[in-house]
Amino acid sequence: MARKKKRNPQLSPKIKVVTSKTENQKNYIRGVIENDIIFCSGPAGSGKSYIAAGIACEHLYRGDIEKVIITRPLICTGKDIGSLPGELQEKINPYLVPMRENLKHFLGSMNYNKYYSEDRIAFEPLEMMRGRTFHDTYMILDEAQNCTFDQIKMFVTRMGQNSKVLINGDLKQTDLTRGRSGLESCMHKLKNIDGVAVCELDHSDIQRNDLIAKVLRVLEE
Repeated sequence: MARKKKRNPQLSPKIKVVTSKTENQKNYIRGVIENDIIFCSGPAGSGKSYIAAGIACEHLYRGDIEKVIITRPLICTGKDIGSLPGELQEKINPYLVPMRENLKHFLGSMNYNKYYSEDRIAFEPLEMMRGRTFHDTYMILDEAQNCTFDQIKMFVTRMGQNSKVLINGDLKQTDLTRGRSGLESCMHKLKNIDGVAVCELDHSDIQRNDLIAKVLRVLEE
C-alpha cells in the first residue's frame, strides 16, 4: 500500500480517524496496517466493522487507494433473500445499512456522497463478484460468519494489486443451517500464512453498550 495519490481538493478538509479503545482493537488495527488479508472475529459491538470502515475511509481520503467495496452474504435470520422485493442490488441495500452508516460517520456526509457518486465507494452483492479483480481497493466482507468456505475463497481471490481484504464476522451468530462457517475454516487454515492476519475480539472489547457483554456471556453459556 505504498503508492499515494493526491486527495481531491473538493473534499471536506476533515474526517474522523479511528482509534483503538482496547488492546485487542489495537492489535486488529496493527493487523490491518501490516497485512493484506485480515480476518477478524468477535461479538456484536466489539468494533469489527467499525474499525474496518474507519481505516478504509482514512486510506481512501489520503489517496492511498482508489476505492472501497463493501459486501456481505445475502442471508439473515428467519427470511430468505428471495422473499425480499426488487432486483439484486435493491435486495442487498437493507443489509448494508450498518456499514453505510459507519462510512458516513468517518467521512462525513459531504465526502461520503462525493465518493459514492464517483463510484469510489460501492456496495456489491457477494454473489456477483466472481470473475472480477479489484486493484487499489479496500475490500470489506462483513457478516462473514454466514459465508460458506467457497464464498470466502472466491472473495479473497478477487484481490488485485495495492489492495487489502478485510473479512469480519461473529462465529457465535452464524445463520447457516448446514455445515461449518467458512469464516471459521478459513481463519484456521490461513492463520500462519505470511501477509495474513487473524484477529480475535471478545466481550471485553464491546463498546456499544456495557450491558451487551453481560447479556452475551449469559446467552452463550
